[in-house]
Amino acid sequence: MSRDGQPRVCAVPDPEQRAAGVERRPPAPRDGRHPTAIFVGHFTMPRGTAFSRHWHPVHQLAWSERGLVRVTTRQGSWLLPPTLALWIPAGVPHTTESAGDAVMRSPYVAPESCPQVDWTEPTVVSVGPLLSALVDHLLRSDLTPGARTRAEAVLLDVLRPVPVTSVSAPEPRDPRAREVARALTAHPADPRPLAAWGAHVGASARTLARLFVAETGLAFGQWREQARMRAAMPLLAEGLPLESVAHRVGYASASSFVSAFHRTIGVTPREYFPVRR
Repeated sequence: MSRDGQPRVCAVPDPEQRAAGVERRPPAPRDGRHPTAIFVGHFTMPRGTAFSRHWHPVHQLAWSERGLVRVTTRQGSWLLPPTLALWIPAGVPHTTESAGDAVMRSPYVAPESCPQVDWTEPTVVSVGPLLSALVDHLLRSDLTPGARTRAEAVLLDVLRPVPVTSVSAPEPRDPRAREVARALTAHPADPRPLAAWGAHVGASARTLARLFVAETGLAFGQWREQARMRAAMPLLAEGLPLESVAHRVGYASASSFVSAFHRTIGVTPREYFPVRR
């Protein structure tokens, strides 16, 4: 963030690449004639690593080869396992943080090189074996200009959006509603209704309901479901059984949790976090 409160503008590579010791410059011609349309940043993000709000003059495909990363924009927040990546259009302010030890392999794409990808909002895409292999391939330094151009074109061609909704549980500003939000973030399985929370923080249920809508954009029930999904995702990524995850975040059964996850996220837990074989 700049001193005037605006998001920082980052050349390519950005702060993420600087953390990995990569030179700070945009994709450039390799031999003076053949431009590089896609630069792949490769760097580790130990648990707790976070890059503050910034934006790029190029598109980014935020992808973690190993581990989980969370990307947050004004449009929402996404927790991304290795099977998913987030296309972040040029100019979109965002933050990136690791939710465990992660290894990022992020392609950065010059906008003029990909007119076929016209997404103007952050878009989740599926990462299958082909896309993963193409990212690895473009990390090579011995590719001829022709080979690189062909690989870049195929990478852009195989990007496929998936119907995943962001998860966002913003914190209210009012201290009473904020106390409730923080308590539920720490203990998402707490089943207390809004009236009980009101008695706890010294506000009526109606007042709390109004505050959640006014300050988070979500009704209390929607906010709590979003918070539960955020809490569930790292547990699912660890491979915990659905029944165990359901109970930890406040659902009576695996089936009720799966139903809530699908309703909130747009896919089932196993579609979001495929079982590792």
